[in-house]
Amino acid sequence: MQLPSSFFGWVGFLLEKYGNLFLLGTGMTLLISLTGTVIGFVIGLIVATLRTIPVNRRTPGTVRALKALLNVLLNLYIEVFRGTPMIVQAMVIYYGAMQAGLIARGTPIPVVAIFIVSINTGAYMAEIIRGGIISVDKGQKEAAQAIGMTHWQSMVSVVLPQAVRNIMPSIGNEFVVNIKDSSVLNVIAVSELFFMSKSAAGAYLRYFEVFAITAVIYLILTFTVTRILRLIERKMDGSATYTILGSQTFSQSAITIREEKKEG
Repeated sequence: MQLPSSFFGWVGFLLEKYGNLFLLGTGMTLLISLTGTVIGFVIGLIVATLRTIPVNRRTPGTVRALKALLNVLLNLYIEVFRGTPMIVQAMVIYYGAMQAGLIARGTPIPVVAIFIVSINTGAYMAEIIRGGIISVDKGQKEAAQAIGMTHWQSMVSVVLPQAVRNIMPSIGNEFVVNIKDSSVLNVIAVSELFFMSKSAAGAYLRYFEVFAITAVIYLILTFTVTRILRLIERKMDGSATYTILGSQTFSQSAITIREEKKEG
């Protein structure tokens, strides 16, 4: 068999021969990054909500002590996972937990990979969501409490919906980061895109051509995800035209209001 002699010839040859490897690697990358981002968001939401529980002088001493201890543990979790690289976390969690017997040797590697990405993302999401909660005007929560809502009711019904909309760009950015950072999981033999690309490159020692293909695939993934998330943000903004019913200022029962929105 005569091998190609040009760059594009090699690209076409490698795509034809190892196209399935690239597809499998891309699918695994999307699975790990998407699932890890969703679970990480849930973890971050729980951590951020717990950290914002109000404590004052009227709070019982035992509750204040427990809240202080909880804050120490949550801060430790955030600092450790934000302050160390994911590649190191992958090695410590996978091999360390296996030696300690916390992970069975038959555990599927993708499950471990999703766990690693989830807890890493959760640490970042916790700070992102906390910032989103702080960004909501205090008057919103005070108004909710004035009508009899508890802390949890005001958080779920008033504060968090606004906070999540405010942090949507940051959530999307975290998803894009996870797509790219999933490549470090090849150190524990996760069959994601980078790992599959190394396998394809090693067969003919055409690293430049193979990783040029890999770079294009990552670019397509991140570009597509970014565009989809922008569409979701616009959907969350709602219609540019909306109606206020039962206005006390105007005699009309319904008033249509139009807002000019900046195109993203």
